[in-house]
Amino acid sequence: MTKTILITGATDGIGLLTAQNLAAEGHIVLLHGRNPDKLKAAAAKVGGTTEQFIADLTDLGDVRAMAAAIREKHRQIDVLLNNAGILKAPKVITKDGYDIRFMVNTIAPYVLTKELLPIIAKDGRIVNLSSAAQAKIDLGALRGERQLSDMDAYAQSKLAITIWSREMAKDLPDGPAVIAVNPGSLLASKMVKEGFGVAGNDLGIGAGILREAALGNDFAGASGKYFDNDSGQFAQPNAAALDQSHREDVMQTLQEIAAKLS
Repeated sequence: MTKTILITGATDGIGLLTAQNLAAEGHIVLLHGRNPDKLKAAAAKVGGTTEQFIADLTDLGDVRAMAAAIREKHRQIDVLLNNAGILKAPKVITKDGYDIRFMVNTIAPYVLTKELLPIIAKDGRIVNLSSAAQAKIDLGALRGERQLSDMDAYAQSKLAITIWSREMAKDLPDGPAVIAVNPGSLLASKMVKEGFGVAGNDLGIGAGILREAALGNDFAGASGKYFDNDSGQFAQPNAAALDQSHREDVMQTLQEIAAKLS
């Protein structure tokens, strides 16, 4: 059965390969990118039935405009795959004063998901890219009050998206499912090459599990869970995600930032 699937960060890496795989299966793939030329090239490489949506995920105005464009064109989407992520950048503070890792990896996907919820099928899925790298969140850093190292910001942003995945799942008992996935450590993406200086492992490892999380039967009842592809099983995230007080603080902060930048 043909599904309509939105993939953020679909111009390279795991996002691009996942898009190719899904398009080859006959699904309608909505490709997101920041650069129009790269997005056009990605669409040509993906083939099949695709649509292109441009947004800078460091700007929540752009994120909301993209969501509005998708809502205008589609009465329903079946899967939202929040794949876009960043570890290093020449400029790590956004124009609004937030760390780019928190904005791209955590806050933008949170806002995009909230904006698209009215058209995501109840039996659909929201798949969020987490990581094996997770760390307790410094709320001041999340609010843009102090800077962190690249790896600290990245690890905290990935725990934050894992936390809001779990919390949103509680608010959506009738669906769609919300699932956080570590697609695999040190895969051969541009982010890994630039961040760690290594070639990385087969991207197909990550693309394969994202396809399964989006459409596979094993994930049908997995809302609120975290899947660790390094161990090949559902697992517990970092202990800070199990701390109710920390979860509540993170969620309140996310909601405050989203409201402030509305």
